Amino acid sequence: MKQKLLDYFEVDELGTTVRREILAGFTTFISMAYILFVNPSVLGAAGMDKGAVFTATALASALGCILMGALARYPIATAPALGINAFFAYSVVIGMKIPWQTALAGVFVASLIFILITIFKLREMIIDAIPADLKYAISGGIGLFIAFLGLSNGKLITANKSTIVGLGSLENPLVWLTIFGLIVTAILMVKKVPGGIFIGMVLTIILGLVTGQIKAPSRLISLAPSLKPTFGVAIRHVGDINTLQLAVVVLTFLLVTFFDTAGTLVGLANQAGFMKDNKMPRVGKALASDSTAMLVGSVLGTSPVGAYVESSAGIAVGGRTGLTAITTGVMFLVGMIFSPLLSVVTDQVTAPALIIVGVLMAQSLKNINWSKLEIAIPSFLIMIGMPLTYSISDGIALGFIMYPITMIAAHRGKEVSPIMYGLFFVFIGFMWILNVG
Repeated sequence: MKQKLLDYFEVDELGTTVRREILAGFTTFISMAYILFVNPSVLGAAGMDKGAVFTATALASALGCILMGALARYPIATAPALGINAFFAYSVVIGMKIPWQTALAGVFVASLIFILITIFKLREMIIDAIPADLKYAISGGIGLFIAFLGLSNGKLITANKSTIVGLGSLENPLVWLTIFGLIVTAILMVKKVPGGIFIGMVLTIILGLVTGQIKAPSRLISLAPSLKPTFGVAIRHVGDINTLQLAVVVLTFLLVTFFDTAGTLVGLANQAGFMKDNKMPRVGKALASDSTAMLVGSVLGTSPVGAYVESSAGIAVGGRTGLTAITTGVMFLVGMIFSPLLSVVTDQVTAPALIIVGVLMAQSLKNINWSKLEIAIPSFLIMIGMPLTYSISDGIALGFIMYPITMIAAHRGKEVSPIMYGLFFVFIGFMWILNVG
Protein backbone atom coordinates (compact mmCIF):
# COMPACT_ATOMS: atom_id res chain seq x y z
CA MET A 1 0.00 0.00 0.00
CA LYS A 2 2.77 2.40 0.97
CA GLN A 3 4.66 1.67 -2.22
CA LYS A 4 1.52 2.23 -4.30
CA LEU A 5 1.11 5.67 -2.72
CA LEU A 6 4.75 6.50 -3.37
CA ASP A 7 4.34 5.40 -6.99
CA TYR A 8 1.08 7.35 -7.40
CA PHE A 9 2.69 10.57 -6.21
CA GLU A 10 5.92 9.77 -8.10
CA VAL A 11 7.96 10.44 -4.96
CA ASP A 12 11.03 8.52 -6.10
CA GLU A 13 10.75 9.62 -9.73
CA LEU A 14 10.73 13.30 -8.71
CA GLY A 15 13.72 12.81 -6.43
CA THR A 16 11.98 13.71 -3.18
CA THR A 17 10.99 12.00 0.09
CA VAL A 18 7.85 11.81 2.19
CA ARG A 19 9.60 13.69 5.00
CA ARG A 20 10.61 16.49 2.64
CA GLU A 21 7.08 16.70 1.26
CA ILE A 22 5.59 17.02 4.75
CA LEU A 23 8.11 19.72 5.65
CA ALA A 24 7.28 21.55 2.42
CA GLY A 25 3.56 21.34 3.19
CA PHE A 26 4.09 22.77 6.66
CA THR A 27 6.27 25.56 5.21
CA THR A 28 3.54 26.46 2.71
CA PHE A 29 0.94 26.53 5.49
CA ILE A 30 3.03 28.84 7.67
CA SER A 31 3.50 31.13 4.66
CA MET A 32 -0.23 31.44 4.00
CA ALA A 33 -1.76 30.90 7.46
CA TYR A 34 -2.44 34.63 7.61
CA ILE A 35 -5.48 34.11 5.35
CA LEU A 36 -7.28 32.43 8.28
CA PHE A 37 -7.31 35.81 10.00
CA VAL A 38 -7.17 38.27 7.09
CA ASN A 39 -10.14 36.79 5.20
CA PRO A 40 -12.58 37.13 8.15
CA SER A 41 -11.35 40.70 8.61
CA VAL A 42 -11.96 41.60 4.94
CA LEU A 43 -15.32 39.83 4.61
CA GLY A 44 -16.31 41.07 8.05
CA ALA A 45 -16.20 44.59 6.60
CA ALA A 46 -19.05 43.46 4.35
CA GLY A 47 -21.15 42.51 7.38
CA MET A 48 -20.42 38.79 7.41
CA ASP A 49 -19.94 36.91 10.69
CA LYS A 50 -16.16 36.70 11.23
CA GLY A 51 -16.31 33.44 13.16
CA ALA A 52 -18.29 31.69 10.45
CA VAL A 53 -15.97 33.06 7.77
CA PHE A 54 -12.96 31.78 9.75
CA THR A 55 -14.36 28.24 9.76
CA ALA A 56 -15.45 28.46 6.13
CA THR A 57 -11.98 29.69 5.15
CA ALA A 58 -10.27 26.81 6.93
CA LEU A 59 -12.58 24.13 5.49
CA ALA A 60 -12.56 25.49 1.92
CA SER A 61 -8.77 25.85 2.00
CA ALA A 62 -8.32 22.33 3.35
CA LEU A 63 -10.61 20.86 0.70
CA GLY A 64 -8.90 22.70 -2.14
CA CYS A 65 -5.42 21.69 -0.96
CA ILE A 66 -6.36 18.03 -0.51
CA LEU A 67 -8.07 17.85 -3.91
CA MET A 68 -5.14 19.58 -5.60
CA GLY A 69 -2.75 17.13 -3.96
CA ALA A 70 -4.77 13.96 -4.43
CA LEU A 71 -6.15 14.56 -7.94
CA ALA A 72 -3.73 16.90 -9.72
CA ARG A 73 -0.74 15.73 -7.62
CA TYR A 74 0.75 19.21 -7.48
CA PRO A 75 2.46 20.83 -4.46
CA ILE A 76 0.13 23.82 -4.87
CA ALA A 77 -2.09 25.04 -2.05
CA THR A 78 -5.40 26.85 -2.40
CA ALA A 79 -7.41 29.22 -0.19
CA PRO A 80 -9.81 32.17 -0.56
CA ALA A 81 -7.84 34.58 -2.73
CA LEU A 82 -6.75 38.00 -1.52
CA GLY A 83 -7.91 40.54 -4.06
CA ILE A 84 -11.10 38.80 -5.06
CA ASN A 85 -12.21 38.86 -1.42
CA ALA A 86 -11.51 42.61 -1.43
CA PHE A 87 -13.59 42.91 -4.61
CA PHE A 88 -16.36 40.97 -2.86
CA ALA A 89 -16.36 43.14 0.26
CA TYR A 90 -15.39 46.61 -0.89
CA SER A 91 -16.54 46.78 -4.51
CA VAL A 92 -19.65 44.61 -4.60
CA VAL A 93 -21.09 44.83 -1.08
CA ILE A 94 -19.91 48.24 0.11
CA GLY A 95 -19.46 50.00 -3.24
CA MET A 96 -22.48 48.66 -5.14
CA LYS A 97 -24.56 48.26 -1.96
CA ILE A 98 -25.38 44.65 -2.82
CA PRO A 99 -26.22 42.48 0.23
CA TRP A 100 -23.43 40.05 1.11
CA GLN A 101 -25.93 37.20 0.81
CA THR A 102 -26.53 38.07 -2.85
CA ALA A 103 -22.80 38.54 -3.47
CA LEU A 104 -22.18 35.08 -2.01
CA ALA A 105 -24.83 33.70 -4.37
CA GLY A 106 -22.84 35.35 -7.18
CA VAL A 107 -19.78 33.39 -6.12
CA PHE A 108 -21.85 30.20 -6.11
CA VAL A 109 -23.15 30.83 -9.65
CA ALA A 110 -19.67 31.76 -10.88
CA SER A 111 -18.28 28.53 -9.42
CA LEU A 112 -20.97 26.48 -11.19
CA ILE A 113 -20.00 28.14 -14.47
CA PHE A 114 -16.37 27.44 -13.61
CA ILE A 115 -17.06 23.74 -13.23
CA LEU A 116 -19.05 23.58 -16.48
CA ILE A 117 -16.44 25.35 -18.58
CA THR A 118 -13.72 23.25 -16.96
CA ILE A 119 -15.54 20.04 -17.86
CA PHE A 120 -15.95 21.17 -21.46
CA LYS A 121 -12.37 22.51 -21.54
CA LEU A 122 -13.59 26.00 -22.38
CA ARG A 123 -11.73 27.57 -19.47
CA GLU A 124 -8.37 27.40 -21.17
CA MET A 125 -9.87 28.78 -24.40
CA ILE A 126 -11.37 31.81 -22.62
CA ILE A 127 -8.14 32.45 -20.74
CA ASP A 128 -6.20 32.30 -24.01
CA ALA A 129 -8.52 34.90 -25.56
CA ILE A 130 -7.47 37.54 -23.03
CA PRO A 131 -4.14 39.12 -24.02
CA ALA A 132 -1.31 38.22 -21.65
CA ASP A 133 -0.53 41.89 -21.05
CA LEU A 134 -4.03 42.54 -19.74
CA LYS A 135 -3.80 39.50 -17.48
CA TYR A 136 -0.60 40.90 -16.00
CA ALA A 137 -2.26 44.29 -15.61
CA ILE A 138 -5.20 42.76 -13.75
CA SER A 139 -2.92 40.88 -11.36
CA GLY A 140 -0.77 43.96 -10.78
CA GLY A 141 -3.79 46.23 -10.43
CA ILE A 142 -5.30 43.97 -7.80
CA GLY A 143 -1.95 44.17 -6.00
CA LEU A 144 -2.12 47.97 -5.98
CA PHE A 145 -5.71 47.82 -4.77
CA ILE A 146 -4.84 45.42 -1.95
CA ALA A 147 -1.90 47.60 -0.91
CA PHE A 148 -4.16 50.66 -0.93
CA LEU A 149 -6.59 48.82 1.36
CA GLY A 150 -3.73 47.91 3.69
CA LEU A 151 -2.46 51.48 3.83
CA SER A 152 -5.98 52.73 4.51
CA ASN A 153 -6.93 50.07 7.07
CA GLY A 154 -3.65 50.61 8.88
CA LYS A 155 -4.35 54.38 8.93
CA LEU A 156 -1.08 55.13 7.15
CA ILE A 157 -3.17 57.07 4.65
CA THR A 158 -6.45 58.82 5.40
CA ALA A 159 -9.04 60.96 3.65
CA ASN A 160 -7.96 64.55 3.04
CA LYS A 161 -10.31 67.30 1.79
CA SER A 162 -7.50 69.18 0.07
CA THR A 163 -5.63 66.31 -1.59
CA ILE A 164 -8.25 63.51 -1.53
CA VAL A 165 -5.86 61.30 0.44
CA GLY A 166 -2.96 62.14 2.74
CA LEU A 167 -0.54 60.70 5.28
CA GLY A 168 -2.11 59.53 8.52
CA SER A 169 -1.37 61.20 11.82
CA LEU A 170 1.86 59.99 13.39
CA GLU A 171 0.41 60.95 16.77
CA ASN A 172 -1.91 57.97 16.47
CA PRO A 173 -0.29 54.93 18.19
CA LEU A 174 -2.19 52.60 15.84
CA VAL A 175 -0.29 54.09 12.91
CA TRP A 176 3.00 53.19 14.58
CA LEU A 177 1.74 49.64 15.11
CA THR A 178 1.14 49.38 11.37
CA ILE A 179 4.55 50.88 10.61
CA PHE A 180 6.23 48.38 12.94
CA GLY A 181 4.44 45.46 11.28
CA LEU A 182 5.31 46.70 7.81
CA ILE A 183 9.01 47.16 8.60
CA VAL A 184 9.35 43.80 10.36
CA THR A 185 7.45 41.93 7.63
CA ALA A 186 9.47 43.64 4.90
CA ILE A 187 12.74 42.65 6.55
CA LEU A 188 11.60 39.04 6.96
CA MET A 189 10.46 38.85 3.33
CA VAL A 190 13.68 40.40 2.00
CA LYS A 191 15.67 37.85 4.02
CA LYS A 192 13.42 35.13 2.55
CA VAL A 193 12.36 33.82 5.97
CA PRO A 194 9.69 31.12 5.45
CA GLY A 195 6.35 32.36 6.75
CA GLY A 196 7.59 35.95 6.88
CA ILE A 197 4.10 37.43 6.56
CA PHE A 198 2.72 35.19 9.31
CA ILE A 199 5.67 35.88 11.64
CA GLY A 200 5.30 39.61 11.01
CA MET A 201 1.65 39.40 12.06
CA VAL A 202 2.57 37.53 15.24
CA LEU A 203 5.24 40.08 16.21
CA THR A 204 2.82 42.96 15.54
CA ILE A 205 0.21 41.29 17.76
CA ILE A 206 2.77 40.87 20.54
CA LEU A 207 3.72 44.57 20.35
CA GLY A 208 0.05 45.52 20.34
CA LEU A 209 -0.62 43.40 23.43
CA VAL A 210 2.41 44.78 25.27
CA THR A 211 1.50 48.41 24.52
CA GLY A 212 -2.19 47.92 25.23
CA GLN A 213 -3.29 48.75 21.68
CA ILE A 214 -4.70 45.23 21.32
CA LYS A 215 -6.86 43.54 23.93
CA ALA A 216 -5.71 40.03 24.94
CA PRO A 217 -8.11 37.13 24.19
CA SER A 218 -9.59 35.17 27.08
CA ARG A 219 -8.20 31.89 25.67
CA LEU A 220 -6.07 30.61 22.80
CA ILE A 221 -7.95 27.57 21.52
CA SER A 222 -11.57 26.47 21.28
CA LEU A 223 -13.92 24.59 19.03
CA ALA A 224 -14.29 26.09 15.58
CA PRO A 225 -17.01 28.79 15.32
CA SER A 226 -20.38 27.75 13.92
CA LEU A 227 -21.02 27.98 10.19
CA LYS A 228 -24.71 28.67 10.78
CA PRO A 229 -24.60 32.42 9.91
CA THR A 230 -23.23 31.71 6.40
CA PHE A 231 -23.84 28.04 5.56
CA GLY A 232 -26.17 27.56 2.59
CA VAL A 233 -26.90 31.29 2.27
CA ALA A 234 -25.47 31.33 -1.26
CA ILE A 235 -27.92 28.70 -2.50
CA ARG A 236 -30.94 30.36 -0.86
CA HIS A 237 -30.18 33.71 -2.55
CA VAL A 238 -29.44 32.54 -6.11
CA GLY A 239 -32.81 33.96 -7.14
CA ASP A 240 -31.60 37.44 -6.18
CA ILE A 241 -29.29 37.49 -9.19
CA ASN A 242 -31.89 38.95 -11.53
CA THR A 243 -30.34 42.12 -12.96
CA LEU A 244 -27.68 42.85 -15.58
CA GLN A 245 -25.58 44.54 -12.90
CA LEU A 246 -25.48 41.34 -10.83
CA ALA A 247 -24.80 39.29 -13.95
CA VAL A 248 -21.73 41.46 -14.58
CA VAL A 249 -20.68 40.93 -10.94
CA VAL A 250 -20.80 37.16 -11.54
CA LEU A 251 -18.80 37.63 -14.75
CA THR A 252 -16.21 39.66 -12.86
CA PHE A 253 -15.89 36.98 -10.16
CA LEU A 254 -15.37 34.56 -13.02
CA LEU A 255 -12.79 36.64 -14.88
CA VAL A 256 -10.74 37.81 -11.91
CA THR A 257 -10.54 34.30 -10.44
CA PHE A 258 -9.68 33.04 -13.94
CA PHE A 259 -6.62 35.22 -14.23
CA ASP A 260 -5.49 34.86 -10.66
CA THR A 261 -5.60 31.07 -10.61
CA ALA A 262 -4.31 30.50 -14.13
CA GLY A 263 -1.39 32.86 -13.71
CA THR A 264 -0.46 31.42 -10.31
CA LEU A 265 -0.67 27.81 -11.52
CA VAL A 266 1.57 28.49 -14.52
CA GLY A 267 4.07 30.47 -12.45
CA LEU A 268 4.34 27.79 -9.77
CA ALA A 269 4.54 25.00 -12.36
CA ASN A 270 7.46 26.83 -13.95
CA GLN A 271 9.20 27.18 -10.59
CA ALA A 272 8.80 23.46 -9.87
CA GLY A 273 9.89 22.45 -13.37
CA PHE A 274 6.59 20.84 -14.37
CA MET A 275 6.02 22.76 -17.63
CA LYS A 276 6.52 20.71 -20.79
CA ASP A 277 6.48 22.42 -24.20
CA ASN A 278 4.88 25.47 -22.54
CA LYS A 279 2.02 23.31 -21.31
CA MET A 280 1.12 22.26 -17.79
CA PRO A 281 0.43 18.53 -17.37
CA ARG A 282 -2.82 17.62 -15.57
CA VAL A 283 -3.93 21.25 -15.73
CA GLY A 284 -7.54 20.08 -16.15
CA LYS A 285 -7.44 18.28 -12.81
CA ALA A 286 -5.82 21.29 -11.16
CA LEU A 287 -8.54 23.59 -12.49
CA ALA A 288 -11.24 21.11 -11.46
CA SER A 289 -9.80 21.01 -7.93
CA ASP A 290 -9.92 24.75 -7.38
CA SER A 291 -13.36 25.00 -9.07
CA THR A 292 -14.78 22.41 -6.69
CA ALA A 293 -13.23 24.15 -3.68
CA MET A 294 -14.69 27.45 -4.87
CA LEU A 295 -18.16 25.90 -5.15
CA VAL A 296 -18.02 24.29 -1.71
CA GLY A 297 -16.47 27.44 -0.24
CA SER A 298 -19.37 29.57 -1.47
CA VAL A 299 -21.85 27.20 0.18
CA LEU A 300 -19.85 27.28 3.43
CA GLY A 301 -19.65 31.07 3.31
CA THR A 302 -16.45 32.48 1.83
CA SER A 303 -15.21 34.30 -1.26
CA PRO A 304 -13.66 32.46 -4.25
CA VAL A 305 -10.86 29.96 -3.65
CA GLY A 306 -7.77 30.01 -5.84
CA ALA A 307 -4.17 28.79 -6.06
CA TYR A 308 -1.76 30.59 -3.72
CA VAL A 309 1.57 32.04 -4.76
CA GLU A 310 2.83 31.26 -1.23
CA SER A 311 3.04 27.66 -2.42
CA SER A 312 6.39 28.75 -3.82
CA ALA A 313 7.75 28.61 -0.25
CA GLY A 314 7.05 24.88 -0.06
CA ILE A 315 8.36 24.29 -3.55
CA ALA A 316 11.54 26.17 -2.62
CA VAL A 317 12.29 23.70 0.19
CA GLY A 318 11.80 20.72 -2.10
CA GLY A 319 8.06 20.05 -2.35
CA ARG A 320 7.32 18.37 -5.68
CA THR A 321 4.29 16.11 -5.18
CA GLY A 322 0.67 16.26 -4.07
CA LEU A 323 1.75 15.17 -0.59
CA THR A 324 2.89 18.75 0.00
CA ALA A 325 -0.57 20.17 -0.74
CA ILE A 326 -2.30 17.45 1.28
CA THR A 327 -0.11 18.26 4.28
CA THR A 328 -1.05 21.94 3.95
CA GLY A 329 -4.71 20.96 3.84
CA VAL A 330 -4.42 18.94 7.04
CA MET A 331 -2.72 21.89 8.73
CA PHE A 332 -5.68 24.13 7.83
CA LEU A 333 -7.97 21.66 9.63
CA VAL A 334 -5.71 21.74 12.68
CA GLY A 335 -5.70 25.54 12.53
CA MET A 336 -9.45 25.67 13.08
CA ILE A 337 -9.04 25.41 16.86
CA PHE A 338 -7.27 28.77 17.04
CA SER A 339 -10.34 30.92 16.30
CA PRO A 340 -10.08 32.93 19.59
CA LEU A 341 -7.02 34.62 18.11
CA LEU A 342 -9.37 36.42 15.71
CA SER A 343 -9.94 39.09 18.36
CA VAL A 344 -6.27 40.09 18.35
CA VAL A 345 -5.98 40.24 14.55
CA THR A 346 -6.89 43.90 14.13
CA ASP A 347 -6.68 46.07 11.01
CA GLN A 348 -3.20 47.16 12.05
CA VAL A 349 -2.09 43.53 12.16
CA THR A 350 -3.48 42.61 8.73
CA ALA A 351 -2.52 45.88 7.01
CA PRO A 352 1.20 45.01 6.57
CA ALA A 353 0.21 41.61 5.13
CA LEU A 354 -2.07 43.28 2.58
CA ILE A 355 0.65 45.76 1.60
CA ILE A 356 3.32 43.06 1.15
CA VAL A 357 0.98 40.78 -0.82
CA GLY A 358 0.20 43.83 -2.95
CA VAL A 359 3.91 44.19 -3.67
CA LEU A 360 4.17 40.53 -4.67
CA MET A 361 1.20 40.79 -7.03
CA ALA A 362 2.44 44.05 -8.56
CA GLN A 363 5.57 42.25 -9.79
CA SER A 364 3.55 40.96 -12.75
CA LEU A 365 3.52 44.50 -14.17
CA LYS A 366 7.12 44.02 -15.34
CA ASN A 367 5.85 41.58 -17.99
CA ILE A 368 3.68 44.15 -19.77
CA ASN A 369 4.97 45.47 -23.11
CA TRP A 370 5.08 49.13 -22.08
CA SER A 371 6.81 50.13 -25.33
CA LYS A 372 3.59 49.62 -27.32
CA LEU A 373 1.05 52.31 -26.44
CA GLU A 374 -1.86 50.25 -27.77
CA ILE A 375 -0.99 47.76 -25.01
CA ALA A 376 0.33 50.16 -22.39
CA ILE A 377 -2.71 52.46 -22.30
CA PRO A 378 -5.39 49.83 -21.52
CA SER A 379 -2.99 48.02 -19.18
CA PHE A 380 -2.29 51.25 -17.31
CA LEU A 381 -6.00 52.05 -17.03
CA ILE A 382 -6.64 48.63 -15.49
CA MET A 383 -3.71 48.98 -13.11
CA ILE A 384 -4.41 52.53 -11.93
CA GLY A 385 -8.18 52.30 -12.23
CA MET A 386 -8.58 49.68 -9.52
CA PRO A 387 -7.17 51.63 -6.55
CA LEU A 388 -8.37 55.06 -7.75
CA THR A 389 -11.97 53.96 -8.34
CA TYR A 390 -11.81 51.67 -5.30
CA SER A 391 -13.18 48.95 -7.56
CA ILE A 392 -11.51 46.00 -9.26
CA SER A 393 -14.39 45.65 -11.72
CA ASP A 394 -14.23 49.32 -12.73
CA GLY A 395 -10.50 49.00 -13.40
CA ILE A 396 -11.05 45.94 -15.58
CA ALA A 397 -13.88 47.71 -17.42
CA LEU A 398 -11.73 50.76 -18.22
CA GLY A 399 -8.98 48.61 -19.72
CA PHE A 400 -11.21 46.17 -21.58
CA ILE A 401 -13.15 49.02 -23.17
CA MET A 402 -9.98 50.86 -24.23
CA TYR A 403 -8.12 47.79 -25.56
CA PRO A 404 -10.06 47.25 -28.83
CA ILE A 405 -10.01 51.01 -29.47
CA THR A 406 -6.23 51.34 -29.17
CA MET A 407 -5.60 48.15 -31.12
CA ILE A 408 -7.78 49.36 -34.00
CA ALA A 409 -6.00 52.73 -33.88
CA ALA A 410 -2.69 50.87 -34.20
CA HIS A 411 -4.06 48.93 -37.21
CA ARG A 412 -3.99 45.73 -35.16
CA GLY A 413 -7.74 45.22 -34.87
CA LYS A 414 -7.52 41.79 -36.47
CA GLU A 415 -5.42 40.62 -33.53
CA VAL A 416 -8.28 41.28 -31.12
CA SER A 417 -10.28 38.11 -30.49
CA PRO A 418 -14.07 37.99 -30.90
CA ILE A 419 -14.31 37.34 -27.15
CA MET A 420 -12.51 40.61 -26.41
CA TYR A 421 -14.84 42.49 -28.74
CA GLY A 422 -17.73 40.87 -26.91
CA LEU A 423 -16.31 41.94 -23.54
CA PHE A 424 -15.98 45.48 -24.92
CA PHE A 425 -19.78 45.71 -25.20
CA VAL A 426 -20.34 43.84 -21.93
CA PHE A 427 -18.27 46.33 -19.97
CA ILE A 428 -19.81 49.35 -21.71
CA GLY A 429 -23.16 48.02 -20.51
CA PHE A 430 -21.67 47.43 -17.08
CA MET A 431 -20.41 51.01 -16.80
CA TRP A 432 -23.71 52.40 -18.05
CA ILE A 433 -25.74 50.43 -15.50
CA LEU A 434 -23.37 51.33 -12.71
CA ASN A 435 -23.25 55.05 -13.39
CA VAL A 436 -26.42 55.91 -15.33
CA GLY A 437 -28.97 53.14 -14.97
